[in-house]
Amino acid sequence: MIDEDTRYEAVRSRDARFDGEFFFAVETTGIYCRPSCPAVTPKRKNVRYYATAAAAQGSGFRACRRCRPDAVPGSADWNVRADVVGRAMRMIGDGVVDREGVAGLAVRLGYSARQVQRQLTIELGAGPVALARAQRAHTARVLLQTTGLPITEIAFAAGFASVRQFNDTIRAVYARTPTELRAEAPATRATATAAGIPLRLAHRGPYQARPLFDTLAREALDGVEEMTGTPGARIYRRTLRLPYGTGVVSVDERTRSTPASRAAHHGGWLDARIHLTDLRDLTTAVGRLRRLFDLDSDPYAIDERLGADPRLAPLVAARPGLRAPGAADPDEVAVRLLAGRAESARLVERYAKAVDAPCGTLTHVFPSPDDLAGEPGPVGALATALADGALRLDPGADRDDAEAALRALPGVDARTAALVRMRSLADPDVALPHAPGQEPVPDTWRPWRTYAQQHLWTQRQLEQQS
Repeated sequence: MIDEDTRYEAVRSRDARFDGEFFFAVETTGIYCRPSCPAVTPKRKNVRYYATAAAAQGSGFRACRRCRPDAVPGSADWNVRADVVGRAMRMIGDGVVDREGVAGLAVRLGYSARQVQRQLTIELGAGPVALARAQRAHTARVLLQTTGLPITEIAFAAGFASVRQFNDTIRAVYARTPTELRAEAPATRATATAAGIPLRLAHRGPYQARPLFDTLAREALDGVEEMTGTPGARIYRRTLRLPYGTGVVSVDERTRSTPASRAAHHGGWLDARIHLTDLRDLTTAVGRLRRLFDLDSDPYAIDERLGADPRLAPLVAARPGLRAPGAADPDEVAVRLLAGRAESARLVERYAKAVDAPCGTLTHVFPSPDDLAGEPGPVGALATALADGALRLDPGADRDDAEAALRALPGVDARTAALVRMRSLADPDVALPHAPGQEPVPDTWRPWRTYAQQHLWTQRQLEQQS
């Protein structure tokens, strides 16, 4: 927990390392901000602190127009924590509450709806409905300011149950009407949905894009993924199977930032574009891209811990902000890790289904567990377990339970289970099994052993290329 003195010092120094970790509101203005907001520092007696934007909104504060606190990267805690609050936040980010309601979220967590409401409210100051509402407001703002869609369509695409609820929420959160919010966007940013929705995927601190894009390039499967361009200026594109339809997403390797953010060592963003057959999938698609590109991690905490180790120190110094790739589709990644690249390509050729709107060479989505359940051998057993719910790899899955279920399947050894835990479940603290005679992974690398392994892999790839 961050004490109040540290929080105020972060606000006073405009420390971007705390963006998303907490929010502060000013009682005299009725506005809430991110810690790095460039506005005049408020008097300490007028400042209140909140764990989430939803909690600040629930207390009657509206979002700052200068720092846009609703657009900051999510707290890194939600990726690290394995408790019910961490799991709930990951699922809310994936749009579970919008699709299944609080009751559906509670069932997935294995708690009653009342218990989930109580735990989230006690720790975060807001329940699942309020947290989902804040997320819907942000999605609506993105659609208002980047597309020419009618406002009524945006209301339902963002997950609101009615246009009235949409209008009331936008006024409460942004102190403007949807029309006024749209008018603030530069004319060049408003695009037709046929061209896709342009997005800035924000990250905190430094970001090493090249090693992550190298990994995606090595793994790319024809028809499902492609990497174009030269290193340093590549575009990664892939298809997605989503709850309401399919999508095609593209992400630019070049990291972006403003002159002010560079001077202050703030984070930046990756430019992305998302084509969806159903706009209700926008929140889910963005969440999956954020997990794939590991955009919500805390590079400051990771580098501080790993940089203290003599073996890792030069690697951390050479590549500050190295990320660990996750999964755009956790079930897909598990199948691919078990099957291997060549067999995965065969599965695509035999079982993949065409996307609703093909885009160039991207014509199919990777086969679903239902599609592969009849496949013989370990792949079929894994697909069957995923299809019938015996194994869950969604963002809110219990990581220990998932690994135990994986290890019980034929053909899944300890290394494969650990890799699935790293990638599909985005666990930041996985140690791969060591061979006889090898030294075990040091406990001093906890809770970032996944990132330590990523540094070692990246260094090995560079040595092999030289």
